[in-house]
Order: sequence, then structure tokens, then C-alpha cells
Amino acid sequence: MGGFPGLGKVFLRVATLFGLLAPFSWCESGQLRAHGPAPFALLESEIRDSQPALNPLDDASISYPYDGVTREYLSAPAAPPSILDGGAPDLASTEDPWSVQALPSGLIYRSYLAGQKESRFASTWVNERDWGWIWDIAIGGRVGLVRYGSEAPDFPEGVQVDLEGAAFPRLDLEHKEDVIATDFRFGMPISFGNRRFQTKLAVYHLSSHLGDEYMIRWETLDRINYSRNVLVWGNSFYWTDELRLYAEAGWAFYAVGGSEPWEFQFGAEYAPSAPTGLRPAPFLAVNTHLREEVDFGGNLVLQTGWAWRGVAGQLFRAGMQYYTGKSDQYEFYDQFEDKIGFGLWYDY
Repeated sequence: MGGFPGLGKVFLRVATLFGLLAPFSWCESGQLRAHGPAPFALLESEIRDSQPALNPLDDASISYPYDGVTREYLSAPAAPPSILDGGAPDLASTEDPWSVQALPSGLIYRSYLAGQKESRFASTWVNERDWGWIWDIAIGGRVGLVRYGSEAPDFPEGVQVDLEGAAFPRLDLEHKEDVIATDFRFGMPISFGNRRFQTKLAVYHLSSHLGDEYMIRWETLDRINYSRNVLVWGNSFYWTDELRLYAEAGWAFYAVGGSEPWEFQFGAEYAPSAPTGLRPAPFLAVNTHLREEVDFGGNLVLQTGWAWRGVAGQLFRAGMQYYTGKSDQYEFYDQFEDKIGFGLWYDY
């Protein structure tokens, strides 16, 4: 069509009528106008070939040499920055602006779902092969005090100081819900992290107390003063937004009543990362806790069921739990327990 400019215009108009140039339209001046990023990319390629010195983002119209038709275009969205330019966003970062926040929403280093001594609200009704039916409860929680980092509640970044504490009573369901024993925990974690990697440095106190109703029923005042103050270093990695792996080590600088310094904990968990609304999503968690006072034996916990995630990162779960190993009531720290049942758990 280079030698017949009039035929070129006729062809373009006919092609437009039959939808071959649907992204184009005609201006009142009789000029062809291109819409959207797809034709823009074609025009940019043609411009680059015919006018190397011209940047099409700086002009409103281009005259082509072969038929004299002036084509106007609309600006296309700017291309995202390239990794080679150093401008591509890090997938492990939320890119939210950082600020100092008092009482922030969410936790940088979340509690382990199947950890039995994590500060939370929980209730499990389980059958133990020697005790029969017992009721293990956790009454407490963990909250953020101050954060320097992003404001995202689901996967916050930065540095955060938390406060945690809980009581862990055990009730005997086969003897009028007598209190068998209660453990108490209080601690202060400092966590660092981004969307994928988190580290925790913490200190906590834990002590165990035999229930008075249990002592009266069994006519005994024989109890142990199990108590420990512990320094903790933990690391957590999100393989995906839903799948988390973790491990931690604890060393007690004060340990009495049968407690010895070292403990180790590791596990994996799968749970919804985004708010679920009313429709739950499945969760699965496994945790192993090894303790020096039982020759680095310990316990294994498996949990599965349904979970609901809130907009601030809080998590409610309902499901089954299986526990096997040395007791998680430390008045009986060297006794073996095997129990299975139903549980409810809530984490801030």
C-alpha cells in the first residue's frame, strides 16, 4: 500500500468495520486512534524501527512514512521495574511503610499451634489411658506491646515486643471436676522478621502447683516445686503463606524441683493465612518438645480440624488432638501420658 495511500486508508476503514482493528477508532480529524496496551506495544515497536531517536511516551501523535496517516495513541501503564534494575518488589516483604506503633495488631512471631505451653485460650477434653477423662485448659494470651515496622496485621514486618501469660489448669472430669494441678507461665518475647523469616528472643517463667482438691482426695501433701526461668531462641520460616516450619532452643538459668536447663522444640503447621469469613479452612499441626530432665525424651502432639482466621490475624480452631509422651503437667513431669480427644483453641 506504499504507492497507493488512498487505498491504504480504505483498507484500514474496512478492517475496522469488520473488527480486525477493534482496538482502534477514528478521530474526528480522520486519524486512526489506538487504545490499550496491546496496540500500543505494536506501535512502539514500529516507532522504534522507523524513528529510533523518538520516545513514544513523550508525544501525542506519530506520522508514519508509508501512507501519511497520523496515528494517535493513549498512554499505556508503565512497565513494572525490572529485577535487574533493583526495583522489583521482594516477595518476602510487604513493602508497607515502617512506623512506631503502640499495641499493634498481629504478631511477628506467632505461637506454635500444637505447642502445649503456648499462652492462649484453649480447652481440650481428652481421655488418658490411666487418668480417664480429663479437662486440660489454657487461660491467657499473647499480645503486642510496641512495634517498629509495618502495620499489616497478617504478616507484619519489623521488631516487636510482646507480653504473654497463661494458667494451665487440669480438671478431673471423673471426680467432680477436681483441680489436679495448674502450671503458670509468664514471659516477654522480642521478635524480628519479615513475611517469610522470623526470629524470637524471649525470657519466660514457668512454675507448677498441685491442686488442693487433688491433695485432699488422695490425702497427700507431697508435691514438687517445679520451677524454671528460661532464655529462648526460636526461628520460624513460612514455606508458603499457609505452611510454617519452626524450631527453638531454651536454656534455664534457674531450674528447681526436677527441672533441668535445656529444652528443644520443633514442628510444622498448615493453617489459613487470609481471613476466612464464616467458612472455615482445614488446619494440621505437629509439635515435638524434648526436655533434658527426662533424658531428652518429651512428647509428640498431633492436631487437625477446622480453622477460622480473622482480619487482625487472630485464629480460632476446633478439632482433634493426640498427645503421647511425658506429661505436660509438670507436677507429673516424669510420668508417661497417652491421650486423645477434642479441642478448641484461640490465638490473638
